[in-house]
Amino acid sequence: MALGGFLWESSHHVQWRISSHVGISPDLTERKRAEEALRDSERHVHTVVSAAPVILWEVDETGKIVFSEGRALASLGLSPGQRVGSSVFEIYKDNQDALAYIRRGLAGEEFSAEVAVGRSHWRNHYSPLRDARGDVMGLVATSVDVTERKWAEEEKAKLQEQLLHAQKMESVGRLAGGVAHDFNNMLGVILGHVELALEDAGSDEVRSGLIEVQKAAQRSAELTRQLLAFARKQLMSPKVLDLNETVTALCTMLRRLVGENIQLEWKSTPDLWSIKADSAQIDQILANLCVNARDAIVTTGKIVIEVENCAFDKDYCATHAGHFPGQYVLLAVHDDGSGMDNETLAHIFEPFFTTKGIGKGTGLGLATVYGIVHQNGGFIAVSSEVDKGTTFRIYLPRHVDGPAPAVVLSNAGKAGLSGDETILLVEDELALLGLGKTILERLGYTVLAASTPKEAIRLVSGHSTAIHLLLTDVIMPEMTGVDLAKRLLPVIPGLNCLFMSGYTANVIAHHGVLDDRVNFIPKPFSAQELALKVRAVLDGKRDVAS
Repeated sequence: MALGGFLWESSHHVQWRISSHVGISPDLTERKRAEEALRDSERHVHTVVSAAPVILWEVDETGKIVFSEGRALASLGLSPGQRVGSSVFEIYKDNQDALAYIRRGLAGEEFSAEVAVGRSHWRNHYSPLRDARGDVMGLVATSVDVTERKWAEEEKAKLQEQLLHAQKMESVGRLAGGVAHDFNNMLGVILGHVELALEDAGSDEVRSGLIEVQKAAQRSAELTRQLLAFARKQLMSPKVLDLNETVTALCTMLRRLVGENIQLEWKSTPDLWSIKADSAQIDQILANLCVNARDAIVTTGKIVIEVENCAFDKDYCATHAGHFPGQYVLLAVHDDGSGMDNETLAHIFEPFFTTKGIGKGTGLGLATVYGIVHQNGGFIAVSSEVDKGTTFRIYLPRHVDGPAPAVVLSNAGKAGLSGDETILLVEDELALLGLGKTILERLGYTVLAASTPKEAIRLVSGHSTAIHLLLTDVIMPEMTGVDLAKRLLPVIPGLNCLFMSGYTANVIAHHGVLDDRVNFIPKPFSAQELALKVRAVLDGKRDVAS
């Protein structure tokens, strides 16, 4: 009953008289105000909890949910209070971590922990509820969605692992490149002297032994080239290529390589963009990948080689690790063989890593592919599944300039290799200097041999007749071979120059000797290769095959 703005209720506390009736009622104004204030407070708490990016939930001592609220419930596909009355032990019956944390909280422990729920990750804080005697009567927990942070941490860890792997690969590459110079010089001495010895060998037994030494040295030289390809420091002769033509020309050899039990399918693409690369390196990539694919196929199977144009923007690369923006030509090799697990995939490009038996592989095939691709500015993506096969996707940068002019190979190898010209030979490795002098003099040339650039300059100043060719090492202590040539050209106009080096491409490239217009022969080389190259340069021919 309302009287003058006050609330009253019949009771024995206050007397009142209307007509002849008497009653007693208490004043309820304060209690009603308190109840309204409580409701306002509850609405405010609900609003705050609903707005916060958290979930607040309470369970009783049996694990039954008695309260659940929070905006983050929506990320779990729930609405406020939807699971009230349900048991957390039933809800999380398949999540042992979540169950263990809830049991710890109901046992009286207060702590924080992260738990995965499906694809999401949550940071939970568990606080036991206690009665007046201190006994646990339930559990209150707050849950914060940390999925994005967790994914960011995982992505950071993945990128860190990729960085460490790249650094390790680069370190091995530097090691490989560092030993190449001395190793190539030694192989050059071995190969040269074996060839000279073969010319003088009398008995078949001696010749047979020398031929075996020669084969071993040649295999060692090939091993060095593979290491340098891995190190991205192999000397190249890049040309503008159409992979449709390059792969088509190689298919006959590849079919013989994989065997009759394996079907080799080649899918070309019309209007394919050009690339600029060394065709021999493309052959090497495909040979290595096809051999690996062949070995992964136990009985019969299929290998598919295909090419296509690809372009990636920054947004795509941001979500695809290892990809880089730009236009590329894709060269893909797929097999339906045994496939690889993730542990194997993590190591496949490491030099000397192999899953083949002893004596069945050097472990340099994929390391070589890795080095060649990165040396050419490309990248590789690999996908594999055990018992379902493997796909290597190689992306090589598009070349946008016009086609390269045709180069006519010389027939120097078919013509006579001897000559009567004078050659200035400059080599700081004394064993190679003596060997080169012997080889050239046997061919009829007059050789002025110098172990340093300064000695070469002195020989020229004291020599009265014409000098026709400068054959010089590139990297030497006093000055480079290029600088030596620059010093001599004003003194000997029209001097032919032939540069040689066992150093890796990255060391000698900035000296300009890898330019298409410069005559260059990489170490180690055989006496036959040297004779061919010298004759070609003296005759003014471009023998790119050497």
